[in-house]
Amino acid sequence: MNAGGIAVRVARKRIEAQDIASFELAAADGGSLPPFTAGAHIDVRVPGGPTRQYSLCNAPHETHRYLIAVQREAATRGGSAGLHERVNEGDLLTISAPKNHFPLARQARTSLLLAGGIGITPLLAMAEDLAARGADFQLHYCTRTRARTAFYERLQTSPFAARVHFHFDDGASAQRLDVAALLAQPQPDVHVYVCGPQGFMDAVLATARARGWPPAQLHYEYFSAEPVAPTAADAAFEVQLAGSGRVIAVPADRTVVQALAAAGIEIPTSCEQGICGTCLTRVLSGIPEHRDAYLTPEERAAGDRFLPCCSRAKTPRLVLDL
Repeated sequence: MNAGGIAVRVARKRIEAQDIASFELAAADGGSLPPFTAGAHIDVRVPGGPTRQYSLCNAPHETHRYLIAVQREAATRGGSAGLHERVNEGDLLTISAPKNHFPLARQARTSLLLAGGIGITPLLAMAEDLAARGADFQLHYCTRTRARTAFYERLQTSPFAARVHFHFDDGASAQRLDVAALLAQPQPDVHVYVCGPQGFMDAVLATARARGWPPAQLHYEYFSAEPVAPTAADAAFEVQLAGSGRVIAVPADRTVVQALAAAGIEIPTSCEQGICGTCLTRVLSGIPEHRDAYLTPEERAAGDRFLPCCSRAKTPRLVLDL
């Protein structure tokens, strides 16, 4: 987040579903907020807690507000609990300008939006954008139960309600999402967007890739990743900073970010799980061992970038563009 950030006021806080609250944010000075595109997110400084990323889920043409939704996680590290418990209407927060690592492909003939749980948030903005442009799309929204389905009424009463399909885990088998049938065969100029829990996303993407969908037609954004714990196989390695030539040792039980910080070198971080891309760093030499959920398989294969908050090295040294 840039220094200072943007001051916003919580204009409205609302319970959208079980364990999910939405926060409508307005500029503290009463002015307009920076424009954004569908799929964008903002960084939010949680009072007394960390900085976390939340997708904007209102229509992109709106400049008077941002809308985010936060699911309270059982294994929270302070972000979701802080917003649920300590943030109320009228409170001030500091956020970043919108950033978009999950944009719509404007050339798509049809867009398939597949949401799992809280992954609905960026896809809501996409649906609003596509509907406003008269573009063809379908939105499939999978949740455990109706009680856990955020924005149900909004979707049911939207101008694009006929394009929305709900799939409940506790519902009849006939209404459950058949990913294999939906993605049975790649279609030219049909783009697939998926967001939700890692297991849901992995299943959708694995199915699409097995059916031969081109990587350029698959778009995804992870909200969280399985923690990458150190293993006995982890080895120490070195990183060299190309700008100064300085060499920093990375112990087996520390991340590159932690080793750099211990040496007095700070790089921007946020999620520390390899999902947001904030710390994305160019690799000039050496082979990274990718452990993130941010890079595509093609970007990983290129080996010229990695996420130092979680990834390591397959070679004794990585030379970084720092």
